Amino acid sequence: MHIKRFSDAKPYEAANHRGVVGLRLQGFEDGGPTNQWVGLSQFLPGGGAGADSTPFEKVYVVLEGEMTVIVDGHESVLRALDSCTIPPGEVREIENRSNHVCKMLVVIPYPPGAKP
Repeated sequence: MHIKRFSDAKPYEAANHRGVVGLRLQGFEDGGPTNQWVGLSQFLPGGGAGADSTPFEKVYVVLEGEMTVIVDGHESVLRALDSCTIPPGEVREIENRSNHVCKMLVVIPYPPGAKP
């Protein structure tokens, strides 16, 4: 078993994101997961991520607040404990349109060639 305390989580920068602080909860460390990493994204009101896609799927789980996810012009609002899977290659945009911080768990496979 690999335990990592929240107090030991390190911030990370996510490309094409705004108004967010990301903390890596698990991954890219000795003894950690070998096929994915887990982040906690804390989005301020108005924060989000521009239209983008990745070559691998990702999972979002809203823990607190709400997040609008936009795919092909269709908007879906995720609230506490709602989740979604973004398939590989699907272009998505996300935006916190509320006046509350949105806390979101993000689970993403390691990029090709990345060493856990």
